[in-house]
Amino acid sequence: MCETEDERSAQARQLFENFVQASTCKGTMQAFCILCRQMDLDPLDYRNFYSNLKATVTNWKAKALWTKLDKRAGHKEYKKSLSLKCLIIGGGPCGLRTAIELALLGAKVVVIEKRDTFSRNNVLHLWPYTIHDLRGLGAKKFYGKFCAGAIDHISIRQLQLMLLKVSLIVGVEVHVNVEFVKLLEPPENQENEGPGWRAEIRPENHPLVDFDFDVVIGADGRRNTLDGFRRKEFRGKLAIAITANFVNRNTTAEAKVEEISGVAFIFNQKFFLELKEETGIDLENIVYYRDNTHYFVMTAKKQSLLDKGVIIHDHVETEKLLGRDNVNQEALLSYAREAADFGTNYQLPSLDYAINHCSQPDVAMFDFTCMYASENAALVREKYGHQLLVSLVGDSLLEPFWPMGTGCARGFLAAFDTVWMVRGWVQGKTPLEILAERESLYRLLPQTTTENISKNFEQYTIDPVTRYPNLNSSCVKPHQVCHLFINGQQDSYPLERCGPTHRSVSLSRRGESALDLTFSDVNLMPHLFLSLHPSDFDALNEEDSAKNNQLAFDIAEREFGIQPVTTGKEMALDQDPDKLMMVLYISKVYEMFRNSPASITGRLLGGVFSSNKYISITSMALDGTILVLLKGLLIHLALYLHGWLCLQLSCQSAPPAGEGGEQSKVRSMATQLLAKIEENAAPGGALRNKCAGRKEFPQNLGGSDMCHFCSKRVYVMERLSAEGHFFHRECFRCNVCSSTLRLGGHAYNSQQGKFYCKIHYSQRQPNLQSSSKFQRRTEDQGHLTSSPDGSDPNSTTGSLQSQPPGTLCSFLRRSLRWPLHAGQSVCGTPHRLACWVHGAVSQTGLHLRDRSEDYGFLYELLSLGLPLLSMLHELLGQIYMEAEHLFLGKIIFLNCNPKRIH
Repeated sequence: MCETEDERSAQARQLFENFVQASTCKGTMQAFCILCRQMDLDPLDYRNFYSNLKATVTNWKAKALWTKLDKRAGHKEYKKSLSLKCLIIGGGPCGLRTAIELALLGAKVVVIEKRDTFSRNNVLHLWPYTIHDLRGLGAKKFYGKFCAGAIDHISIRQLQLMLLKVSLIVGVEVHVNVEFVKLLEPPENQENEGPGWRAEIRPENHPLVDFDFDVVIGADGRRNTLDGFRRKEFRGKLAIAITANFVNRNTTAEAKVEEISGVAFIFNQKFFLELKEETGIDLENIVYYRDNTHYFVMTAKKQSLLDKGVIIHDHVETEKLLGRDNVNQEALLSYAREAADFGTNYQLPSLDYAINHCSQPDVAMFDFTCMYASENAALVREKYGHQLLVSLVGDSLLEPFWPMGTGCARGFLAAFDTVWMVRGWVQGKTPLEILAERESLYRLLPQTTTENISKNFEQYTIDPVTRYPNLNSSCVKPHQVCHLFINGQQDSYPLERCGPTHRSVSLSRRGESALDLTFSDVNLMPHLFLSLHPSDFDALNEEDSAKNNQLAFDIAEREFGIQPVTTGKEMALDQDPDKLMMVLYISKVYEMFRNSPASITGRLLGGVFSSNKYISITSMALDGTILVLLKGLLIHLALYLHGWLCLQLSCQSAPPAGEGGEQSKVRSMATQLLAKIEENAAPGGALRNKCAGRKEFPQNLGGSDMCHFCSKRVYVMERLSAEGHFFHRECFRCNVCSSTLRLGGHAYNSQQGKFYCKIHYSQRQPNLQSSSKFQRRTEDQGHLTSSPDGSDPNSTTGSLQSQPPGTLCSFLRRSLRWPLHAGQSVCGTPHRLACWVHGAVSQTGLHLRDRSEDYGFLYELLSLGLPLLSMLHELLGQIYMEAEHLFLGKIIFLNCNPKRIH
């Protein structure tokens, strides 16, 4: 019996070693299947598989791996969830890393991968925390050369193999040669707890067609096949990258070649100029990593590619420029080989291309001018009582900028954030709460660098607090993500909508029903917001929607400065206005009321956005419903402001003494408003009369405005707004240093109308305060020297008329006023001179502070130059004296030997 146990242990050790040393995806899957079959392990028993495998394989090498995995699984955040089922689309590094964390969380995880080979030789740069994380998963046990010494990179293929093996060990189901097509909604017949959310896959006879899941995560790269995620595009100047992989024969000569971790033209211009002069290759940067292959990646300039014949014809469109028909493959191979040879100083013995999965030389040229990012990281779908949490990770969520090496690092951070969201989902948080927290974390992701994440890698868990310092996980509020919760009352969430649609809205009051509320249903508009302010409902004329709309526009413009984008008459017509301008206008109204007291906002919005309904401006911006809500909101805005002004008028009808200024202002405002209402109510009044109190605006109002900085036209799609000013994105700069500002990170001087960065604004504050103090002193002195009635102090005519006639006091005041004024002017001269000197000194100080670097450099230059000049002076003196002595010596010698002259 003992021999049988020893033999079984030896067999298990050998089978596990075969699994660890497998070098391909197919080989790994095959070795794992053999291990499970020979050792009687059930990989479908995800709850107990890891513990059973650990009890079966007990050699010292495996125990070292178990220790690392046990340490990771021992985190307090992993409270077991035995009922959660997750589907992950894509077996890339980020998809597998997410699967590992979900398995440690206790969920049943299934990964589907379209291919059955890991053939990507490209090399990933790893951040320090990523290296620490992979070592914690036992990376060195699977790949002994992982990040040895100062190496901080690994090939994608090797990384996938490591993560695949860890995934299988912790109980993740991995299915290759399976393609995801689309999500399948639960059937309408849900008797006896019918099936939930499923996936349509290829092949159609695969066992996973009957797999129900609660969470689906898209990790299939840029092509993202999950619906509901719009993408933002970040476009820059034309950038063409070339990647090349050469065979690494692991010889001594190859090992001596120094890697290039990243050289840009601006930091080593001599290298790139010599490369261009010698080979005609013009690059912006180049990187060389030695891994399983010799990996080179470089950014080439278009003109250089045209000159070398790599690109055949020049096209404006990037797709045509880099199209297969417009690229000379042989010239591309030669181009990359020449650049690699020069970059390594011709030290690589041979540069033979590695072969990719298409049996072609592994060289590629692609465009990364445009990078994409998803607008949101997650959403929730609900259909017939089944909720589904949908999320993205990896390149599907945020495409990396390869020169910065952010792909793997930010991908892993997003994977941890996603698992943290799933944990909240299991704990019973509401959909809006977990979506708001996830979107708050997603806003941090594009900003993360090696410098602004926590440095204590040992404490990293799926909890964001351990990874992000100064974390604000509630910057996005639940009401801002209502459009990401798609419940059963809505149809499937398409990415785009074709034109405006008339959707049925059921809102009732006093038994009345409003159906098919399109934009032209003007009679039912007051009923929409009737529950908001019932007492003022009768103040509007339901037959004259144009007047109601115009009144709302006028009050919003006069009281809040919100300029209208259309007129009430145009809005009441049976036609679709510019929806983009409507959304911009309603956004301004929202911003105005978002910080108002709860009592006001509650009355404004409480009747429409009820607690059990999730209505989003964003999700309805492209159909007719947003127009309905906009119209009702404007009508109620007019009612609310009208009622408030009338209330102020009634309260201030008998103002006490001393308060006439403020009360008359309110009374005048209310009187003007009532007069306008009466004028608009007159029959036959033209639209021009209705708008008599409004300012005249240009015809293109709303389509464009003038930039606050360059005074040029700025269009809606390219403009930003701050402090009530519109401007181009590129014009938003500091008035002192011209550095680009970001919204929320700027400072504004309302007196000068200038924008500053916070550093220069704080520097200018003392000077501005002193200037304002000086101005106030000057005004005070002017008041003292001026007459009480504001007349010229040198004029005696007005003074004589203002004084009581026949009094001695008035005569003395008239006689002494001019000498007093002259004396005050003379006495105030030193003070004004001191203020002028103080201002000049302040300006000089600001100038020195702003140019401190220049003056520091000048000081260093002079401190080195002056001693050198003095030394040069002494050296020249010594040379002159030595030359003089030598000359005199020769003359004496020649005088003593006159024969030498002949």
